[in-house]
Amino acid sequence: MDTHSLSTLNPRLCSSSIARRRKPNHRSTPCYIGFSSAITPTQRLAPPSFNASAGGAALWRLKTGGLELNRLRSSSNDGQFLVGLDGTPEPSFVEFITSERVKVVAMLALALALCNADRVVMSVAIVPLSQSRGWGPSFAGVVQSSFLWGYLISPIAGGTLVDRYGGKVVMAWGVALWSLATFLTPWAAESSLLALLATRMLLGIAEGVALPCMNNMIARWFPQTERSRAVGLAMAGFQLGSAIGLTLSPILMSQAGIYGPFVIFGLFGFLWLLVWVSATSSSPDRSRQISKFELRYIQSTSSVPSISKSGAEASKGIPPFRRLLSKLPTWSLIVANAMHSWGFFVILSWMPIYFKTIYHVDLRHAAWFSAIPWSMMALTGYLAGVLSDMMIQRGISVTLTRKIMQSIGFFGPALALVWLTMARSPFIASAWLTVAVGLKAFSHCGFLVNLQEIAPQYSGVLHGMSNTGGTLAAIIGTVGAGFFVELVGSFRGFLLLTSFLYFSAAVFYNVFSTGERVNFDDETSA
Repeated sequence: MDTHSLSTLNPRLCSSSIARRRKPNHRSTPCYIGFSSAITPTQRLAPPSFNASAGGAALWRLKTGGLELNRLRSSSNDGQFLVGLDGTPEPSFVEFITSERVKVVAMLALALALCNADRVVMSVAIVPLSQSRGWGPSFAGVVQSSFLWGYLISPIAGGTLVDRYGGKVVMAWGVALWSLATFLTPWAAESSLLALLATRMLLGIAEGVALPCMNNMIARWFPQTERSRAVGLAMAGFQLGSAIGLTLSPILMSQAGIYGPFVIFGLFGFLWLLVWVSATSSSPDRSRQISKFELRYIQSTSSVPSISKSGAEASKGIPPFRRLLSKLPTWSLIVANAMHSWGFFVILSWMPIYFKTIYHVDLRHAAWFSAIPWSMMALTGYLAGVLSDMMIQRGISVTLTRKIMQSIGFFGPALALVWLTMARSPFIASAWLTVAVGLKAFSHCGFLVNLQEIAPQYSGVLHGMSNTGGTLAAIIGTVGAGFFVELVGSFRGFLLLTSFLYFSAAVFYNVFSTGERVNFDDETSA
């Protein structure tokens, strides 16, 4: 690249932005962006060796899947740092963790923690309920799956609403309804079996919007190079919700009765709702708390339009379901979500009973053995997010990064579940379960982030579609486990079946997935 291919890009703004990071005695130097006819838009160039001057700037394009990030490296005597397309420096770690977008993802993590805690209470309560009412494993599976009947209904409709109105409003309604359903569960259980099933179904309907809301808000609040970390943080809350629900429920039941956890977790949901409504926004441009610096950084590095602009316009009509389903990358996401949900709900719903029946431990210890893996999943999920972002920042393609993460997230549990079936003590079994669930978290940086990349304008409805497939698989797995145990008399056989399905889904995803943006808007492309 020569100096004739340089054109000035807002020198005053760039100069003032860089000055914030420089020592006072350094001159402000205009930022430049380079254009060369020899370079195509889809080429990836290594970090530049070109410098316009000692305090100048150089350009490279980093092709990350379907998204190109324009970056400038500013050189000065005290080192180098990255700046955005408008000259905005990338934030430091301290700036990142104190930013408005991290506050948003922290609130999302709390919501997902409540979401999972509310649903897993029944996994513990089902044991004394079954004993007191004479329910067998198959009927207990039906009661457990009643949550999923509702969860099957709402994801697509919820995802469409999220794309149109934004995550803040839809998440607020979702939390309000599922907290109400949780709070009313004791009354429903004492009234009739039909009322209990209806309440659990309402819980599922309300919680069906949670993950589409999370994906939509992260896509709008975070640039692509931070999204894996953001998803890791949000899903860490989701997994900690499992651990909190499984460990606190037996304690609360011993102190406040079998229905104590339902009341307490329901009230916490209403408390969260007050903070959410008053302190968050659907997108950065609607936030009153965000700094101008952070807003400029997000807007200069994000490929997702503002909810108030083209994002809302793309969602006004009926989503193009036929075109979405005509693409194999869509089916790779549906298959991955289906397997993820199958494994998640089978482990979540049946592991306390598994430890109680196979290893004859009491309910409290069974819950503890089942909860430890979810705590590990919260940790490994965040670490996977950091690793995934680092891989993309270092030039590994988004497609390859997602496939590596998904392979670890599915092949790992497939092998660990096989070893789990051979464990002779609850401690060894819990260790292998921890490995399986911990490695499973890597899939969050595979298919779950991939939803935002192949169709950011339809991320909500696409997530809803894949969640519907996942919910169908979860219903089959949760109910099927109970009938499988009654017919075959073995939990271990069902775990081996789950291992085989993990392996098959991993192969399918690796063959048909992509990190590139897929064209769903052109009729002729279907």
